[in-house]
Amino acid sequence: MWIFRSAPDESDRRLDCRRERPITSPRAANAVSERVTELEQILASVHAVDPPDAPSNSVTFGAMVTVKDKKGATEKLTIVGVDELDFERDAVSWISPLGKALLAADMGDWIKLDDGRSAKIVKIEA
Repeated sequence: MWIFRSAPDESDRRLDCRRERPITSPRAANAVSERVTELEQILASVHAVDPPDAPSNSVTFGAMVTVKDKKGATEKLTIVGVDELDFERDAVSWISPLGKALLAADMGDWIKLDDGRSAKIVKIEA
């Protein structure tokens, strides 16, 4: 898994996993323990990389892409890995049909959104 280095911001607060009540059920404690082990394995496989210096006209992994449909409605989409889908509000998996279409596109290209609308790529942020 590859992630981009970035400065912490307000969005990091949503990753706070503290609980207000202790876990009392052995089954729940086991499930939490298994999830912690899974997350530790994921974190062990992470490679932090610096984002590209120059702005790109092509969509890349980790990019935030703004699209505009024919009626003028805009939508922001972020290309992420499958393990990151729960952390981004407008996350699109790189292996989904929409993610693959975005990764094959450049600034100004038209793509088909999940709901069937066509939309033009109007902004790419790395």
